[in-house]
Amino acid sequence: MQLIRCTKKLQKEMGLKQPDLCAEEPRFSYLGPWHANLFHIDRRKCVLFINDKTLFNFIVPDVPRSQIKELDKLFKNHLSCVLAAEDFAEEERARILSEYDEGGFANTSSKSVLGSMNDLAFHYKYSILNAGGVHSPTVPEIIRQLNRMPMGSLKYVFPIEALKDLYQTIEK
Repeated sequence: MQLIRCTKKLQKEMGLKQPDLCAEEPRFSYLGPWHANLFHIDRRKCVLFINDKTLFNFIVPDVPRSQIKELDKLFKNHLSCVLAAEDFAEEERARILSEYDEGGFANTSSKSVLGSMNDLAFHYKYSILNAGGVHSPTVPEIIRQLNRMPMGSLKYVFPIEALKDLYQTIEK
């Protein structure tokens, strides 16, 4: 089982209570858990996902509450699309997504990841508003650009490079 570690704001929107959250640590996997946060861009609900190990990230803009309540499906569908946009082959995407066949939700656990998430939320908000709003056709390109922004907690490595390096260690 893998976890999506949700902020309190996102847990509230999903209707999660403490008994709904997993207390156990997830089993080993290459990518491992993700953190997720709910924030608003121009009064539209957006969910930001960020991988704990690589800080690889993506945003799902203008998400209705009904989809937020099915966060695991939302996560897998969009992760697949973002990986395809990053030129991961279908077999590679399937292998990565298979880690998340069983999932659960938990509290956030890393101040470092939360700090990176807050920084990325600022960049997403600015970039998306500058591009015309949450329905701009440039949102996939903004995701691509922000995964090519050096991250201090990764010693200024790009999240996409950290993801590809991690994936290449899987292949060996």
